Amino acid sequence: MSMLDVLEACRERGIQLALKNGGLLLRDPQGKLDPALREQLAQHKADIIQWLSMPSGGDAPMPLAPRDGHLPLSFAQQRLWLVSALDTGADRAYHLPAALRLTGRLDRAALKQALDGLVARHESLRTRFVAEGGVPRQVVAPADAGFALREEEAAEQDAAAQGAVERMIADELATSFDLANGPMIRGRLLQVSSQEHVLVLNQHHIVSDGWSNAVMVRELAALYRAACLGEPDGLPPLPIQYADYAHWQRQTLQGPLLAQQLDFWRGHLAGAPELLELPLDRPRPPMPSHAGGQWSLTVPAPLAEGLRALAQRRGATLYMVLMAAWSLLLSRLSGQSTVVVATPVAGRNRRELEGLIGFFVNTLAFCTRVEEGQTVTQLIEAVRRETLAAFAHQELPFEQVVEAVRPARSLSHVPLAQASFTWHNEPEGGAVDLPQLSLAAMPLPQQTTQFDLSLHLGDAGQSLEGMLVYASDLFDEATIARWGRCLLQVLEGFVADEAQEALRVPLLADADYRQVVEDFNVVAPAQPASWLAHACFEGWVDAHGDATALEFEGESLSYAELDARANRLAHYLLAQGAQPDDRVALCVERGVEYLVGVLGILKAGCAYVPLDPEYPAARLSYMVKDSAPLLVLTQSSVAEQLPAVDVPVLRLDVDLPVLARRLPAMRPEVPGLRPSHLAYLIYTSGSTGEPKAVMVEHRQLCHLSAAQSAV
Repeated sequence: MSMLDVLEACRERGIQLALKNGGLLLRDPQGKLDPALREQLAQHKADIIQWLSMPSGGDAPMPLAPRDGHLPLSFAQQRLWLVSALDTGADRAYHLPAALRLTGRLDRAALKQALDGLVARHESLRTRFVAEGGVPRQVVAPADAGFALREEEAAEQDAAAQGAVERMIADELATSFDLANGPMIRGRLLQVSSQEHVLVLNQHHIVSDGWSNAVMVRELAALYRAACLGEPDGLPPLPIQYADYAHWQRQTLQGPLLAQQLDFWRGHLAGAPELLELPLDRPRPPMPSHAGGQWSLTVPAPLAEGLRALAQRRGATLYMVLMAAWSLLLSRLSGQSTVVVATPVAGRNRRELEGLIGFFVNTLAFCTRVEEGQTVTQLIEAVRRETLAAFAHQELPFEQVVEAVRPARSLSHVPLAQASFTWHNEPEGGAVDLPQLSLAAMPLPQQTTQFDLSLHLGDAGQSLEGMLVYASDLFDEATIARWGRCLLQVLEGFVADEAQEALRVPLLADADYRQVVEDFNVVAPAQPASWLAHACFEGWVDAHGDATALEFEGESLSYAELDARANRLAHYLLAQGAQPDDRVALCVERGVEYLVGVLGILKAGCAYVPLDPEYPAARLSYMVKDSAPLLVLTQSSVAEQLPAVDVPVLRLDVDLPVLARRLPAMRPEVPGLRPSHLAYLIYTSGSTGEPKAVMVEHRQLCHLSAAQSAV
């Protein structure tokens, strides 16, 4: 039974349902609540509470929109139309495909008649969106517009037939919709064999939603059955069409109701971060491709049962407990105490909307604040309060919430919320038996996404089944798999001890903990105390002295020749009184002199301070003053760019060759030089104020070199 069937059964038996303190109050004056209905009520408790939290919309029937003038778009349609106009790449993220496997004897004429009847019955499926003066309007085609079905035939072999199915689905999902010219629904029928067909129906989200897909399949089955048997389809006439709803929404959502809803959402989202700063595997592109991947997630039956019991103890719903756990994980991963999570709601809070195909779903932006010292119980209670309040103000479309809050706009991400949580409670349809034919839904791969990261879960009886959907522009599958395991660990922590501090709930399972704490922190064997940065180079010289070390602008040096030049410079520095940890500034262009300078400074036991000749004079002057070098090494081509400094200056290309005639080429010895002495100072960019010098020791440089060599 769907939630609506349960509600109808309660009405027929005189069972009254109401909200009390955020929970579900049940009155059964005639004692007609049997065990089967009680079980269904328990299964749909979360959905019924959400349903009862919705504004009633009044008892007056929804008026029909005048059809002799401009038919406006609903607020949700207008946002999607604008997204499609601004970002043509976003189109694939708003496809709503359904693949149906038809097994048995297919009556093609009856199928075409059923598809035509479906389009005739729902205006939304024959609507296109035309802009006049930059303002879009709905244009509805006549009821006899029909359904254009593309028919194909696969090869006889099973493997080839399966490949044909996959190619057809991939081709359909990659084909864009033309909002101005339509159609907004299209279909492809593939004959796999005489007894098997695959029907793919694809709609644009601007005319449909997840609930609508279930309506479409149910009505298509009824229309097909009627066409085969020559009987009436038994479908009740639709009291309104989607255009009537869009007109009513525009007329209703104004005045005091609009002001009250706007005030709530401004307060609810006050102080919320504009971007969820999850650790990304790749930089965020300026324009997302909307390409997505998925990672399957199962909450096993024992854990799911524990979560249901926790929800019952806390007077909450399973949805609320899951939202609390998901928000906590996002907070821990991002390091942000406040997170915003988008969640879809059906938006069908009036009877006449239940059987329509259309874009009714709304997105609510839940803001959760995870505080120091807050227990799991307190976090669930906070989420419970926010959830009930949000559902009581769900009539304001997400588009208007964005306009009210006015976050910084960026085409690189969704405004307000970049993560979402979807609790799947749409009417479900299993296999449907038709005359000489069985119809069953086929799973489709998740290849697109609107959010950075989305959690999808649904009740599978004992366990909970779902997936994590992620933007493959940003994340690797391995990262999402690790986060999925973290979520299960958080849920385990909730069940194990609801009194513990939420921020201390373990994130890592045993295997992940060992990898992070032990495997990632294996300490390499200590290097010999004689390991100095220049000693690593000297070892290579001893083994490959005649090999070419470098070539630059026609000049070539072997390792032995480079070593000798650096040795002479080191002897000169030592003669100037150089000691371990003394600094020597190096301001030269990249080339032979640069490497001679670095190696010579290290061999003398000093730390080199690189000065980029392209830096402004003020920055160079600051760095020289701050590092207090023993002297400055430069070259004639850049010497004039150096600011006036109160330390000796040596030109490596002019002065050193003259001095080298009296300097030995053997390697110098520096008494007391250890791996813990400085190898170089490197200055930060100064983005937070003045540049800061970072001190790097010989042992650190050696470890870095060893690690890079091992890759």
